[in-house]
Amino acid sequence: MRKKLKRVLKIALIVLLASPVLAAIAGAFLGPLVLHPFRHKLTAAQIIRADETFLRVGATREDLIVRAPDGIMLRGWKVRAAHPNGDWVLLLHGRSHNRSGMLGPAEFLLDAGYGVVMMDSRAHGESGGAMATYGYLEHYDSHAIVDLLVLSDEPRHIFALGESMGAAVALQSAAVEPWIEAVVAEGTFRNLREVTYDYAGLQWSALLGKTLFRPAAMVADYEAEREGGFRFIDVSPEKSVADRSFPILLIYGLRDRRIPRRHSDAIFAAAIGPKELWRVPGAGHTRALATAPAEFRRRVLAFFASVDAAN
Repeated sequence: MRKKLKRVLKIALIVLLASPVLAAIAGAFLGPLVLHPFRHKLTAAQIIRADETFLRVGATREDLIVRAPDGIMLRGWKVRAAHPNGDWVLLLHGRSHNRSGMLGPAEFLLDAGYGVVMMDSRAHGESGGAMATYGYLEHYDSHAIVDLLVLSDEPRHIFALGESMGAAVALQSAAVEPWIEAVVAEGTFRNLREVTYDYAGLQWSALLGKTLFRPAAMVADYEAEREGGFRFIDVSPEKSVADRSFPILLIYGLRDRRIPRRHSDAIFAAAIGPKELWRVPGAGHTRALATAPAEFRRRVLAFFASVDAAN
């Protein structure tokens, strides 16, 4: 019996000692992947689906190409509403998606008279760039897009709506771009370092990512920061909403295991401008529109209308 107990303890000790080492090796492998998401090019089927969506609401699209400050070319669409109200919304997609992922909000916004700009984020879709930085460089991209929109269309107001990575980019962009007057952000993270604990914890427990699998998070952070030339802690929507006062509508699904509610709660607490928080029962990550479509449309349109009226 004693021999069996010793064997069990020995195995447990080996596992305990090996886990951090294996986690660190995993982190070294996963670190570069953070900055290099899978690129999904825009397909013919996605273009057809988009044109069918725009046709339903009488909208017209045109190709939009914007040169980012570092020289890469950003590609997307500028879509005009059939009965424009003078306002425009930047639609920002999530990681490893492309502009077609934002057709849902585009349809009801266009139907309500808003023009929409749907760009592939850098290192995504048809846009240039090999590295995604989750807002560190992307907020400069937003500035370039806004500058071109202001010159070409003289918008009355500009808003932003983003999902996941796109939500983080929208909040960080609004902190430094005064033309972006309000942001709807669904499923965003508080800062890039904190969310790596959720991923290191296998999207099951951030505590697991901060303890047993912490070496994986630390090594992944180090490798990505070394390649990217920026600190994960500085990619922070939480800090952005404390730097500038602008209206925000935060949305998260109560079944979101990918980026849990504590991220949106922290951003909401830090925001110094007008703020709303919608917790969506039954919704997973960025699934609020699919879960509660009528309520999503109502809340977003009411939010933008209230900002419009205030200005």
